Amino acid sequence: MKDDQKNFLLFAVIAALLLFAWPAITGWFFPTANPPATKVQGGETKVVPNPGADPAADTPRAVRDRKLVLAESPRVAIETPTVRGSISLKGARIDDLVLIKHQETIAKDSDPIRLLSPSGTRDAYFAGFGWSGQGLNAPGPDSVWQASGAKLTPSTPITLTATSGTQRFAIELSVDDGYMFTVRQKVANLGQRAISVAGYGYLYRYGPGKDHDTWTIHAGPVASYNGTVDYGVNYSTVTDEGAKRFDSKGGWLGYTDIYWLTALVPDQGMPVALSFRPAANGATQAQFEPTSARQVGPGQVMTQTTRFFAGAKDVNLLDQYEEQGGIRQFGKAIDWGWFEIFEKPIFHYLHWLFRMVGNFGLAIILLTVTVRALLFPIAQKQFASMASMRALQPKMKALQERYKDDKPRQQQEIMKLYKDEKVNPLAGCLPTLLQIPILYALYKCLMLSIEMRHQPFILWIKDLSAPDPLHVLNLFGLLDFNPPGFLAIGVLPILLGASMWAQFKLNPAPMDEMQKQMFAIMPWVLMFVMAPFATGLQVYWITSNLLTIAQQKFLYMRHPALKEPAPASGAVIDGKPAKGKK
Repeated sequence: MKDDQKNFLLFAVIAALLLFAWPAITGWFFPTANPPATKVQGGETKVVPNPGADPAADTPRAVRDRKLVLAESPRVAIETPTVRGSISLKGARIDDLVLIKHQETIAKDSDPIRLLSPSGTRDAYFAGFGWSGQGLNAPGPDSVWQASGAKLTPSTPITLTATSGTQRFAIELSVDDGYMFTVRQKVANLGQRAISVAGYGYLYRYGPGKDHDTWTIHAGPVASYNGTVDYGVNYSTVTDEGAKRFDSKGGWLGYTDIYWLTALVPDQGMPVALSFRPAANGATQAQFEPTSARQVGPGQVMTQTTRFFAGAKDVNLLDQYEEQGGIRQFGKAIDWGWFEIFEKPIFHYLHWLFRMVGNFGLAIILLTVTVRALLFPIAQKQFASMASMRALQPKMKALQERYKDDKPRQQQEIMKLYKDEKVNPLAGCLPTLLQIPILYALYKCLMLSIEMRHQPFILWIKDLSAPDPLHVLNLFGLLDFNPPGFLAIGVLPILLGASMWAQFKLNPAPMDEMQKQMFAIMPWVLMFVMAPFATGLQVYWITSNLLTIAQQKFLYMRHPALKEPAPASGAVIDGKPAKGKK
């Protein structure tokens, strides 16, 4: 009895630590859902402004007003089905870009996501291209280029030109319907002597991005070199430790947020040096350059081609650039992690279901039904194992009573009993264990894939990638305050806890008092633990619990003995009655 009390006390302490330490644990290992897209206030669902949004930068915190900065230099407009922006002819920079298919919030009149901003504004973030070499008079950052047209579109490429000394420089720009720019840098030697030329490209970013780098989801500098993708560099390592350089043949590098990416992609057959280096005022710069310059004789022209990606991390689009565009490892700009073998099939199947039904919440429910159907044969074996274990309960209890003062011998005898009766005590855990990678894969899909961002379900659930906004402690929005942290218990976490409690209640009651107490508390602990996670994950778990309950009722009809009370102790072992209390 004392042992049971000690075990229960230990479990209670662990449960309390899990409950109160969970926000700190998940903040690093398993970051919780995206910021809430809505809140329920006064009984009405209202859109929550994105505190990190800067659609216009015309705020008191702006270094300088963006409109003024944009007006200070002549510009070429950018217009495609996916982006709008402009190119500064002063310095030939791509420094003004918004993603027109993605908004800051779910409000209908929300501003689009702004990805790039010019130097001198808040969150300056831009790309540029240049040349270095001996005997070269390359244009500088203040040089003003001439443009062949007024607008860059998928059907109208433009060329920027500048002449410096005895060299003529050109940047030919084209863009596709996605987010990929093609940049051809040309140098014509008009002089009488040979020159050495190396074209380079750079990405400048002021300060770290708004997304935090965590153990499971990388946000920050990212580089692909020599067939691998490196997520190990972050902003602080660059600013604190200095430049990081990687020599490679081809590859790419840039900056990744959870949903957005900028990447410089040099010629995939060219030996290059990829590097991240600190810049002034806490900024960092990603840059590539050939490992050796090329000689350009009198009258000759050197051409170097680079691609520049700036946009949303659409899974299929990134894979298309990798497979058809020849950009190695480009699909891994999304940090799928170790379990990509589970995650991408789950994503593609879920996205296919979404295209069929038009609602991601319903697609998640259908995914759950599919998983439970596939696991049903295993569940049948689980119930058969439960039946076998239940039949052994009297003998196990007898062994526990006989060897209550010799715990090692007790464990040996119980394992021998399992072996003699051909019973696997872990067989009942198999369906749960198999669901863990599926649950984790869905978690990563909800956290990473742009396709899931701001996807509604029903009623008050306007964003499946955000937590449940309908909180109990503020009386479902009737009181004007938002509960802090893990106390923000919504309707879905309560349904999750209740469905898990009903599932445990339907199972045969374990004979061990410690297990009974654990099963009684665990559903409500998990209710608090899961509250900050994405509603899509909670929808999956609730649906899985309900299907499990229905499945259990069906299997109880086939195995009615499982519902009967466990036989009393007093079993005979080796022809002798067990000793113990009467």
